[in-house]
Amino acid sequence: MTSSLRYDAYVFDLDGTIYLGEELLPGARRLIEELRSRGAVVRFLSNNPTRTPESYAEKLTRLGLPTPVGDIANTVVTTTRWLAANAPDAVVFPIAEAPVVDALRAAGIEISEDPARIDIVLASYDRTFDYRKLQIAFDAIWQHGRARLMSTNPDRYCPFPGGRGEPDAAGVVAAIEATTGATCERTFGKPRAEMLDVALEGTAVSRERTIMVGDRLATDILMAVDAGIDSALVLTGDSTREEVDALPAESRPTYVLERVDALLDLSPQSVASA
Repeated sequence: MTSSLRYDAYVFDLDGTIYLGEELLPGARRLIEELRSRGAVVRFLSNNPTRTPESYAEKLTRLGLPTPVGDIANTVVTTTRWLAANAPDAVVFPIAEAPVVDALRAAGIEISEDPARIDIVLASYDRTFDYRKLQIAFDAIWQHGRARLMSTNPDRYCPFPGGRGEPDAAGVVAAIEATTGATCERTFGKPRAEMLDVALEGTAVSRERTIMVGDRLATDILMAVDAGIDSALVLTGDSTREEVDALPAESRPTYVLERVDALLDLSPQSVASA
């Protein structure tokens, strides 16, 4: 690893950090190309479960950043892995879109809409969420008293260009919690530090030589804080400098950047600042 970089591995959020909608954010191409040319490990993480890693790889390539699927992980991956490893015999009711449903089936996880058989209600970012799905979840958790509530990701909304957004998985979870009295016991996306371990799989890089870069304090930066690694908040997406200033010192990102390619100015002698 060249000494001109402060870190050996750079883990990036996607929406609001590398691109917004169908446009790369300023400096993103320059940054990624330069990091790769210097031999840094570059990985991408997303909480969005409505896309597969393959679709993210295709999008990055289309936007001018050719990226292999193995460099990308999202909550479709982390959710399926955990369920396959820790609840392989569980019957799951996914309130989710096709990428999650397809991944569960491919992993051999049984899916059912029969409340009497459901062991886990999996709430996700689902634009087809309706009263029928809520009723099934309600019956499985409240009436039959057997199902556990889990979620692919904790996000309240998914951002879009122009300030528009869509309700995300937290809205589905809230509806189920409000009607059943249940509490979501596990989520599989950022800020859980397991996401970082997935990103670093297959590399020899330690957490101490890794930086997490994202636009959300509640997911990207909190994951880094909980994992004990450095982080950079980019002010091109969700969170603001004012929100950073309102946090206690131990919860703040290591750096706050106006644009993502400012990472290239972080020499090994840089002084961390927020």
